[in-house]
Amino acid sequence: MRKLLKVPLISISALAGIVVIGLSATSITNAVANSSEAAELQSYGQLVEVDGKQMNVVISGDASETIVLLPGLGTAAPGLDFEPLIAELRDDFRVVVVEPFGYGLSDQADSPRTSENIAGEVHEALQDLEIDQYVLAGHSIAGIYALDYVNRFRDEVTAFVGIDTSVPTQPGSDESTPTDGLAALKDLGILRLLNSLAPDPNDGLPFDESTKRQLTILSNRNAMSPTLLDEIDRTPDNFAAARTQSFPVDLPLLLFVVANDPELADWQQLHEEQAAGVDRGEVVPLDGGHYLHHTQSVRIAADIERFLRG
Repeated sequence: MRKLLKVPLISISALAGIVVIGLSATSITNAVANSSEAAELQSYGQLVEVDGKQMNVVISGDASETIVLLPGLGTAAPGLDFEPLIAELRDDFRVVVVEPFGYGLSDQADSPRTSENIAGEVHEALQDLEIDQYVLAGHSIAGIYALDYVNRFRDEVTAFVGIDTSVPTQPGSDESTPTDGLAALKDLGILRLLNSLAPDPNDGLPFDESTKRQLTILSNRNAMSPTLLDEIDRTPDNFAAARTQSFPVDLPLLLFVVANDPELADWQQLHEEQAAGVDRGEVVPLDGGHYLHHTQSVRIAADIERFLRG
């Protein structure tokens, strides 16, 4: 028996050794790459103190009317990601992109990633900048945080614009996403390895090569950060809280949605129900993927101006 077991045990030991060596290699490669990318990282925007930490805010244009943009869940660098839309809006509006804690160049957060805390921190940043009248706009999960925001700070918000925004009753919103072990995969360099094997997510997008490089660096830095993992863990609770809220009936509401979404057959209908709940609501279906502001920025900007001027 001992002789029969000897070969399998040796094989298992050898395999374990290979795994250890491999993980050591990916960990070292990841650490070296992190250091190199930190040296390449270029600052943009301005830092504002919020709750004793630094939050990055990007301001473009100097028009009298202000639009505040909030990102979707896990967007690595909102100030860069929104650039195609910013370019179309900045001549007619002052465009303010707030990078919540854990996003872009902002610090990590200490407070739980509840809708209430996220909305309150964004508001504190705007207050510090003396921005107190604005159109609030957002992508994806920002539609959930916006419900908390506009009900608390209704006197400041003149309208809400959603870019394929989440809605409280969307299918799957009560399901949790397993996050155990993701931070370890990042530290071990496994996520970086997998990303290097996958197609470049920035291919074909309207960014120059320098911006694409910064997006990659910030994606590597912010992916699976403690702040983002906490936000993901709290997403079902944030959706549940939003089901008790609705947009104020006197708040103008413009919602851009992906037309004929292949994953959610009633996606447009869910947004039309939201729009029907206010005095002036409009839904604009557009062809494209979830990040409509990458490919439909010209149309979105034109419709925003039409809607607000109307």
